[in-house]
Amino acid sequence: MSPALLPKPPAEGPEDDVHLSLREHLLELRQRLKWAVIWLLIGFAASYYWSQQLFHFLMRPVFAALPEGEKALHFSSSIEPFMIYLKVGLYAGLFVASPMIFWQIWLFVAPGLYRRERRKIVPFVVAATLFFVGGAVFCYTVILPPAFQFLINSAGPDIKPVLMMDEQLGLVMMLLLAFGIVFELPLILTLLAMIGLVDWKFLSKYRRHAIVVNVIVAAFVTPTGDPFNLALMAVPMLLCYELGILGAWIFGKKDTTARMTA
Repeated sequence: MSPALLPKPPAEGPEDDVHLSLREHLLELRQRLKWAVIWLLIGFAASYYWSQQLFHFLMRPVFAALPEGEKALHFSSSIEPFMIYLKVGLYAGLFVASPMIFWQIWLFVAPGLYRRERRKIVPFVVAATLFFVGGAVFCYTVILPPAFQFLINSAGPDIKPVLMMDEQLGLVMMLLLAFGIVFELPLILTLLAMIGLVDWKFLSKYRRHAIVVNVIVAAFVTPTGDPFNLALMAVPMLLCYELGILGAWIFGKKDTTARMTA
């Protein structure tokens, strides 16, 4: 038989070609959430033993900004330290379990990808974990020290701070998690491009809009609001957006229109 008469192999597409119903999507989401919570509890169990040491480590930027003789945090209830250390163990468990949580996220979105894209689970999990932890480390080392120096010293020399444990932990963890999520932006944009929802041309077209949104988000996230700390937040966000465009160009689907109308 002539090669020209041979049937052409099917175009590469999703492995099962079966469109899941809304109920099946919800069941799959529940399954992934269940395993994410299980891994979070495992991370909490592995971290709680060191929760007191972790709390003092997290509070180092706060202690460094306090004046000499006032380097102490306070609590208003006898049960408050215990509850705070539980929160620390939970927050630490989130970082410990983050690779497995990202694994569950990948398993949830993988049915919408091609076969060759589904095999990238290990690079996705590694990159997502590194971006998440890297954002938190950047916040802890670059953002928190000047932020607390500004906030505490703005009260004036004759006013003594009385800082509560729970409030300071909440502020520190809010910033760490915010930066961890923001640093996931390149991976999120790349994943959306792999699914076919956006492409690098679309992201490039709306770059100016993204700059405005990034500055607004940075203004809300940074605790001080001064231009220096605002720039420390906004510039990494813009770089993350540019990395997302690059990732969409390299890994994104080449024909998003055909994908969306299929």
